[in-house]
Amino acid sequence: MEATKQEPKDMVINSPPSLFRRKKWTKLDKNLALVFLILHLLCVFAPFCFTWGRFFLAILLANLTGIGISVSYHRNLAHRSFKLPKWLEYSLAYCGAHALQGDPIDWVSTHRCHHRYVDSERDPHSPIYGFWFSQIAWLFDSYNLTKKVCPNYNTSQKIERSKFMSFMKHGYPDNVNDLLNQSFYKFMHRTYFLHPLALLVLLYAIGGAPFIIWGMSVRFVLSLHITSMVNSVCHIWGKQPWNTGDMSRNNWLVALLTFGEGWHNNHHAFEYSARHGHEWWQIDFGWYIIKLLQVIGLATHVKLPSENYKQRLAAD
Repeated sequence: MEATKQEPKDMVINSPPSLFRRKKWTKLDKNLALVFLILHLLCVFAPFCFTWGRFFLAILLANLTGIGISVSYHRNLAHRSFKLPKWLEYSLAYCGAHALQGDPIDWVSTHRCHHRYVDSERDPHSPIYGFWFSQIAWLFDSYNLTKKVCPNYNTSQKIERSKFMSFMKHGYPDNVNDLLNQSFYKFMHRTYFLHPLALLVLLYAIGGAPFIIWGMSVRFVLSLHITSMVNSVCHIWGKQPWNTGDMSRNNWLVALLTFGEGWHNNHHAFEYSARHGHEWWQIDFGWYIIKLLQVIGLATHVKLPSENYKQRLAAD
């Protein structure tokens, strides 16, 4: 399959158009929007099939996939903040894959681009285009996203796609060679669609349609919008204890809901740090998990900022 059939001859980064006023949506944008719409609409039926068991199923899966995003995708893979045995690294990444936020290669490439061009036109979910763009609309703007994350993209490039792939870009990123060199991540990239589908079938076999509604739809919608608050809320509202030169903020409420990801100004000040909540009162569940893994000898080469470096970046 060629992904280049829908690309215009000249593709440039422009100010993203209003989500519902865009003249042309790509097939990729439409398919993603349709999946998101279905998952959101299914949540309407959640109150009619509520039980505490189904509720706690959604909470359990949300926490497992949330750990996968925070500890694995973000701190371990995107920033290499610590090392894990491969069996554990891959297991946590697999949990993150079920958050339905993309495979590790896709997610990490976008996030590394965000840090490289933070709060600029090249930022994939830049807050300079408004709250709703950074919260959700950027996901449905595949032309601009491709140009930002895949700078070597060209319209004559032929992209070999598997029918089981689920991707958000028309080209290949050039900032994830460390993952592309590992067979597991290439396998996840080429077969990503199959894994949440397998979970959906398993949930249906165990508990029927109500398990799909709570275990897939409700869990996904809540996790998506809570995680997206790191992109939007944490670049608008909160405190900036560090001179990072960007719009990143620390937001305690988002941190509480996202395993510590809401200590976002801390993170932008010390991108490589495995710990985001630097003060004792800054709750950071992601760090607590990493620290536990370090204590039992599974997490090694754990990176933390030095006190001297903290003093140099301290805000006035």
